[in-house]
Amino acid sequence: MAKIISPQVEFTQLLHQVEQVAPEIFDQHGNFLNLLEGRWQEKGTPKEFVSPIDGSVIGSLPMLDRATALRAVQGAHGVAAEWSRIDLDERKRRVQECLDGLREHVDLIGKLLMWEIGKTYKLGFTDIDRCIDGVQWYVDNIEDMLGRREPLGVVSNIASWNYPMSVLMHAVLVQVLCGNATVAKTPTDGGFISLSLAFAIARRCGLPVTLVSGSGGELSDVLVKDQAIACLSFVGGRYNGRNIADALASVHKRYMLEMEGVNTYGIWNFSDWNRLGEQLKKGYDYGKQRCTAYVRFVVERRSFPQFLETYWDAIRSLKIGNPTLVDNPDDKLPDLAFGPVINSRQAEDLDRLYADALKTGATPIYEGKLDDALFLPNQDRSAYRAPRALVNLPRQSELYFKEPFGPIDSVVLVDRVEELVGEMNISNGALVAAISSDDEKWAQRTAREVQAFKVGINALRSRGDREEVFGGLGESWKGAFVGGRLLVEAVTQGAPSEPVLGNYEDALLLPEKI
Repeated sequence: MAKIISPQVEFTQLLHQVEQVAPEIFDQHGNFLNLLEGRWQEKGTPKEFVSPIDGSVIGSLPMLDRATALRAVQGAHGVAAEWSRIDLDERKRRVQECLDGLREHVDLIGKLLMWEIGKTYKLGFTDIDRCIDGVQWYVDNIEDMLGRREPLGVVSNIASWNYPMSVLMHAVLVQVLCGNATVAKTPTDGGFISLSLAFAIARRCGLPVTLVSGSGGELSDVLVKDQAIACLSFVGGRYNGRNIADALASVHKRYMLEMEGVNTYGIWNFSDWNRLGEQLKKGYDYGKQRCTAYVRFVVERRSFPQFLETYWDAIRSLKIGNPTLVDNPDDKLPDLAFGPVINSRQAEDLDRLYADALKTGATPIYEGKLDDALFLPNQDRSAYRAPRALVNLPRQSELYFKEPFGPIDSVVLVDRVEELVGEMNISNGALVAAISSDDEKWAQRTAREVQAFKVGINALRSRGDREEVFGGLGESWKGAFVGGRLLVEAVTQGAPSEPVLGNYEDALLLPEKI
């Protein structure tokens, strides 16, 4: 039986729901608008947006120029002082109203995320649920965390496309709860429709939020360096992050720059292969398009046969395909490991990295295949890639030092503990790492030598939620750490004697290792 797109996620119906829920985000011709100066306006230069699911055009980003972005920043600055004087109880009431409004539209937002960024049905809902639940925790606990701290003013947000709700929207709502006005740039690679809907709900609740679209080259100078910006929150790759860090060197303002790193998983003196197999499958959520994905495995050489068998059994059980397809209209959506990567350009870059690794001498140990049964006949599959893995990557391979941000794993074999630690630290800092060993005390001691903010012992680590702090070491993070109380401290000002913990150029203020 030929598969069909499930009626419950058919995109034209979802877009019709968006038009009914938030008509203000469109102009009279159906063009998406930007949110600046407190209202939806300025369609900019529309740029077609293609869904990674099937290559279809699902909307047009309203791309702004620098001058209009500057207006947006100045508009946010104009309301920042007034908002900061609003009583905390009233700010809590408005943010709570926004959360209640988002809860009413979780179903719609979760399904939009499937089409916009290729999330599976399950992961789309996980993203919006984590946003709502996380901000709710801050609403319920903000008094003790905020104390007498004061807001900074306007906080600028530039984030990657992979978690528009649980990272970008979550940060914005906590920032306004703390008394700041906010400006956010929609990721050009996806998420602008769901973010527009979420920001429309926030604006109706009287929150001082601004949402603009545009290229990084056109807008970043304003969103990073303008004197009206008091704080910058950035989530993205190291190349852009380093450029921003350089730009901030001459400007005095608070910043949090979360950047990529090669997150590694070390295996030494280990025998619990069933548990590792489950972790390998879990680690493939969203095709490893996460800043906390484990893409490099450093394995004791004598354990490689067992590791390879475990890896094959785990990865070949994963299903990769079009996340919208069903056999019958009333069927549940499929439980896939992941769907497409973010776009065909990223898929082609993964192919380039893989081919370069083979050319320089790496050995392939796994090359997955896409299953025709999980796609429509003749559908565009240009953004889909099955898992691949390599062993013995040479140092001249680009992939040796680079996070692929997609379904490619590399395996490094070592004979000594010193080699294991060295190979786990090749990217000059990472966000997370893990060490698995039957000797847990040894693993805990060795973890102290790994240059990652969080190190799991026989377990994966993630960004975390609610009270769990998050940051990075080395080049994976610059500026204030976030999460829990630290997120509130990062976007507020306390007494001069109260330092904001973080990873800075001149010093490292690090809380106890997590």
